[in-house]
Amino acid sequence: MRFAFYGRVSTEDQQDPESSRAWQLTRAQALTDTHGEITAEYFDIGQSRSIPWKRRHQASQLLEDLRNPTRGFNAVVIGEPHRAFYGNQFSLTFPVFEHYGVGLWVPEVGGPVDPTSEAHDLIMSVFGGMSKGERNRIKIRVRSAMAAQAKVEGRYLGGRPPYGYQLADAGPHPNPAKAADGKRLHILARDPVTAPVVERIFTLYLNGMGIFLIAQTLTGEGILSPSAYDPARNRHRSGKAWSKSAVQAILTNPRYTGHQVWNKQRRAETLLDVNDVALGYETKLTWNNREQWIWSDRPTHPAIIDAATFTAAGQRLARRGPTSERLGPRNHHPYVLRSLMVHQQCGRRMQGNWNHGRAHYRCRYPQEYAVANSIDHPLAVYIREDAVLPALDGWLATAFAPARVEENLAALDVTQPHISPEIDVNRAIIADCDRKLARHRAALEAGADPTLVTVWIADVQAEQANALAALQRVAPSQVTPRRRLTRQKITELVNGLGGLLAALHDADPIDKAEVYRQLGLRLTYDHETETVLAEATPRSSVDLVYVSEGGLEPPRP
Repeated sequence: MRFAFYGRVSTEDQQDPESSRAWQLTRAQALTDTHGEITAEYFDIGQSRSIPWKRRHQASQLLEDLRNPTRGFNAVVIGEPHRAFYGNQFSLTFPVFEHYGVGLWVPEVGGPVDPTSEAHDLIMSVFGGMSKGERNRIKIRVRSAMAAQAKVEGRYLGGRPPYGYQLADAGPHPNPAKAADGKRLHILARDPVTAPVVERIFTLYLNGMGIFLIAQTLTGEGILSPSAYDPARNRHRSGKAWSKSAVQAILTNPRYTGHQVWNKQRRAETLLDVNDVALGYETKLTWNNREQWIWSDRPTHPAIIDAATFTAAGQRLARRGPTSERLGPRNHHPYVLRSLMVHQQCGRRMQGNWNHGRAHYRCRYPQEYAVANSIDHPLAVYIREDAVLPALDGWLATAFAPARVEENLAALDVTQPHISPEIDVNRAIIADCDRKLARHRAALEAGADPTLVTVWIADVQAEQANALAALQRVAPSQVTPRRRLTRQKITELVNGLGGLLAALHDADPIDKAEVYRQLGLRLTYDHETETVLAEATPRSSVDLVYVSEGGLEPPRP
């Protein structure tokens, strides 16, 4: 038999991927050695077990290869089911193996999983539940330990130090093993350059100055913003000027009182699609309620402001906004081009703004920000949505019209992923070795000299092993590149888009927004010439969707 091996290692495991792959592969080989050989490998690195198979890079490739009659293997072996399956993933995945006639071998059942055996189904379901329980137990243990360390010990638990502080050494790590590796604890220490700026921000705010004016004042005086002062720790930000969000973050940070505060944010898992639970969850950082914050029992580092000042600033922040109560619910206006419109002069996304009963897109840029970034930018730039949509829909309907199929084929074909020559050569060698091995085995069954055929097989296997080793040295993202769309698939995509875009004029705004996003649309507005540059880069995974044309169409897929 020819087997494909599947394994997985997560960055959460803090394991060496090569070591993890080695022991999982060893377990798989111990199960299959007497039955055949492993001819293909699929190994996911840095993928959490909670992610469904379709969203794992190598696992999804394996599921895709099951459809190929010339896939080169007739069974899949898994070295560790705890790492492969989580929750109900086995019950969602195994029917695919059964449909294509590919066996699934697991050490815990001593061979292939029998689709007719209730015992095998129960065992695999138990492993999925154990995997989910193990992950949850680890999460609870880690969070409980961190909460205790923050509250009782006041330990600094990592991350970027707040603006106004710098990190200082606090001695060796209390864990002997980590201390032996040279790891040390850290504590927040007052930064002599930025701590006075924090004090001044609180003073200005409590004296009546607004957040926006504080940001403009600091920028105008040439005081470096947090991201400009410490660019090494703020590579995700490039602004040179102070922003309202930076000032507000300082005014709401309780660590300036000298106490360690933990659990202000959490990684929340939310369903990707409530109508398709099998797609799994996505993780997003979410702010916790203040009641859930963990405060240290005692001060742990030098305070920049006292508790009374912090409380007074919080009370003023809570009183901001209109004094009159809002009558009725807030109106939610549809913005078809939300997140798609970019301002040419500053490169920032333009925000939706509802004025005089119409949708606009606005780029507001205070003069001090523009001066700090050397940009000639008006205070505010507006563009009306209804001035863009007719021309945009007309261009899309023309650009993707079926009559321009050949031109679109050429344009889309050049964007297909490039396959590395090294990968291409080694894959050709492996495929050729598979064909040779099949011929040699056929010759052996036909009565050829076993000694001679064994030598032939050994030579081919050595050649195949060298090619596999060469592939393993290449980055995982290059070993299994994205599959190229066939010319027929591209033709179908373009023809479908042509009919779809012709109906955009009367489509529902929500549907139109989704179509624009699937097309990879990007709009760049130049306020000096009053022109919009439209670019569309359709994704290879784009599917045909329906847009509203009076309620007579079938439901959206």
